[in-house]
Amino acid sequence: MARLDSHHLDAVRLLYTTLKGTSVSWALTGSTSLALQDLPLAPNDIDVQTTGEGAYSIEEQFTECMVEPVSFVSSEQIRSHFGKLVLEDTLVEIMGAVQKRREDGTWTSPVAIAEHRDIISVEGMQIPVLSLQYEAQAYDQLGRNERADVIRKHR
Repeated sequence: MARLDSHHLDAVRLLYTTLKGTSVSWALTGSTSLALQDLPLAPNDIDVQTTGEGAYSIEEQFTECMVEPVSFVSSEQIRSHFGKLVLEDTLVEIMGAVQKRREDGTWTSPVAIAEHRDIISVEGMQIPVLSLQYEAQAYDQLGRNERADVIRKHR
């Protein structure tokens, strides 16, 4: 398993211990998730995908740590309930009910976290991560084909 620096690992631990007893459906995604799944990456932040309701619930759990409140945001390629917090000197981005724009301009349904989630063991914690197969497809959909290829080669 690729190692996270101590700040990232402590932030993941805090997320895990805070959210494990709740009903929030969540999973790590992006570079931290990929590093934990043995891809040779050094993450800059932690990305958490959840439901729309889950994004606001996480915000409530970490009120004092929020640096950007959760709100609905949209770009050309992606939209979600998005917010930022800082845990253990590490930026954490919350993305709830993520939707990606299709080529025809319509939006996909929000990501069903539970359908694409794997659980990995990290220092005694059972951390939910989005599967490598899903991550590769998601990066392709966002036009980030180089990252998708790296993930596919690793699987």
